[in-house]
Amino acid sequence: MSASVVNALRSMGLAPDALDLVQRAHELAMGPRVDLLEDDHHSAYLHPGRTVLILVRDVGHAHAESLAISALLESESESLRVDSRQIESEIGEQVARALAEIPAPGDERLVERLVSLPLTSRLAALAERLDQLRHAHLHPDAKWWATIHEETTRAWLPVAERTHERVAQRYRHWHRTFASRL
Repeated sequence: MSASVVNALRSMGLAPDALDLVQRAHELAMGPRVDLLEDDHHSAYLHPGRTVLILVRDVGHAHAESLAISALLESESESLRVDSRQIESEIGEQVARALAEIPAPGDERLVERLVSLPLTSRLAALAERLDQLRHAHLHPDAKWWATIHEETTRAWLPVAERTHERVAQRYRHWHRTFASRL
């Protein structure tokens, strides 16, 4: 996955320092995954790279800090999150601060907080959540399915529609497909 991310970033013409930032963020995000997940094809293992690729391939997004944020953002598994102090020391204060501003799923002010984010952070949050949702059918709890579908209907999809057409299209497709499972 790391090679796919680097190739996609190079094909966009990302400057060497920007490429280095995203690579370091991806590598840092992979640390807990390498330690905790045995299957290197597990959806959570591939998540940081896939999130970056959603932004690069679907949005044509080349903002290095936003791509670093997307690699490091983990909304589902606390054990796979990188500590904010480590992010600050290894990646930078700006990325750590931006990550702290992104609301988690279930936040009671989710829509308000998402739309108030800078566009670059909002895109990172939407891409990360989309990748999590794409694998929601693997979750064993059907009640959880209904909860995330409702939250996506109420928050994530409308915010995606206000933010970027291709991301919104991906959310609408997930929404239709997942609704048929409920």
